[in-house]
Amino acid sequence: MRQRFKPWAKEKLIENPKYVSVEPEKMKGKWHAFFGNDNPIHIEVGTGKGQFINGMGKQNPNINYLGMELYDSIIITALDRILEDEKPNVKLIRADASHLLDYFEPGEIERVYLNFSDPWPKSKHAKRRLTHESFLKRYETVLKKPGEIHFKTDNQGLFEYSLHSMSTYGMFFNLVSLDLHKSDMEDNIMTEYEKKFSEKGFRIYRMEAQFRS
Repeated sequence: MRQRFKPWAKEKLIENPKYVSVEPEKMKGKWHAFFGNDNPIHIEVGTGKGQFINGMGKQNPNINYLGMELYDSIIITALDRILEDEKPNVKLIRADASHLLDYFEPGEIERVYLNFSDPWPKSKHAKRRLTHESFLKRYETVLKKPGEIHFKTDNQGLFEYSLHSMSTYGMFFNLVSLDLHKSDMEDNIMTEYEKKFSEKGFRIYRMEAQFRS
């Protein structure tokens, strides 16, 4: 995701420790204390500007949401959205998904959301896809059994790859939608990209995959 550099963003993130953890490795095993309750914790890997995570937090006040994003200049917009309503159940971590095991204890998370992830279309870049086996292993470790991954994309190739990757890994699917916006799903919270692509007539693919106990 391209974003104009904002030199002040890092300082603003640091100034809001109530909502942002810029050193998530120090919070490993302590995320419930960060939220101040024992409610389930769901994470969105690659939260972007935070439209989805904020919408989910508003819709489900008894679930804690963590939005993970690597870039200060992007995550700062997600922070601004949180600060507008001061939602206590939505927080952010500036972090890299490849280091997920450094941030969470086994079983500390109950659901992972992957929304409009970079498809990395070249075969040589397959290991960078967030549904590659190496990432699935990380998710399985940090998720409380039986953990779920909810995945959305407009990219048919990535969706097909992810179905194959997850089924080969041994996961099963509770839901597979080949055209989300023509389905009967209620209360769908759209991401920025989802809104943009659906308005252009792109089909949105969605799945709910679960690890075996």
